Amino acid sequence: MTSDETAAPGGGTAGPTGPLPFDTSVAHQARIYDYTLGGKDNYAADRAAAEAGLAVWPDMAWASRANRAFLGRAIRYLAAEAGIRQFLDIGTGIPTAGNTHEVAQSVAPDSRVVYVDYDPVVLAHARALLTSSEAGATEYIDADLRDTGTILGQAGKLLDFTRPVSVTLLGILHAIPDSDDPHAIVATLMAAVPPGSYLAISHLGSDLFGKERTESIQGAFGGKMQQRLTWRSREEVARFFEGTDLVEPGLVRLEEWRPDTAPDDGHQSPGWAAVARKR
Repeated sequence: MTSDETAAPGGGTAGPTGPLPFDTSVAHQARIYDYTLGGKDNYAADRAAAEAGLAVWPDMAWASRANRAFLGRAIRYLAAEAGIRQFLDIGTGIPTAGNTHEVAQSVAPDSRVVYVDYDPVVLAHARALLTSSEAGATEYIDADLRDTGTILGQAGKLLDFTRPVSVTLLGILHAIPDSDDPHAIVATLMAAVPPGSYLAISHLGSDLFGKERTESIQGAFGGKMQQRLTWRSREEVARFFEGTDLVEPGLVRLEEWRPDTAPDDGHQSPGWAAVARKR
């Protein structure tokens, strides 16, 4: 969307408050991510916040693409090598090329995928674009990650929690502050799935860029974004995987997890990433 006065996803216009059920004058992580990936489903506030971030972190768009590429590699591994046929993707973001169901169903057409997000723009697009293969199924849940009861209750209508499930949390846990105990949230989700299930996470790493650079990036977003991001250390991210066995190569930078091509020495992401199997 190139103008805040044009039609918005789901109908209406995109004025500062407009008829939409949310305030477009405040940037949102999902729409900033969309902008850095070259999407059009964002508003002036999202673009301004993204440009402020790019000014101090020129590789932000590259890091967004690295996160998206990790999603593709992780889902292909889970579907092709681990034999997973059920996926619970929380923090979906605005649909683009290579969505979880597209990757999984390209390997196994009978894969079932439940997406979870709470941004109305994501919801509008998900209903229109997340169409399943004939053999499989997709569903979308409008819920906040912190509302695990709603997520698990509704996801259980499509997914069989007596069989292995992949719980995917890419680029979302750093939007949950320590005060909301994100480690307990992940533990609750993983307690609901049986042994042999998988957990995939990507997370901003506070120890990858150094304190000064991390603080400059955080300061660039300032009060521009709805979420305040909490960067966590490798040790803190590793705690999310308690009760699991990490798949090789373990907890590494986004671009270092089973790369399809040789690493680009000119770029480094600030994100930790891993896939692990529940014991």
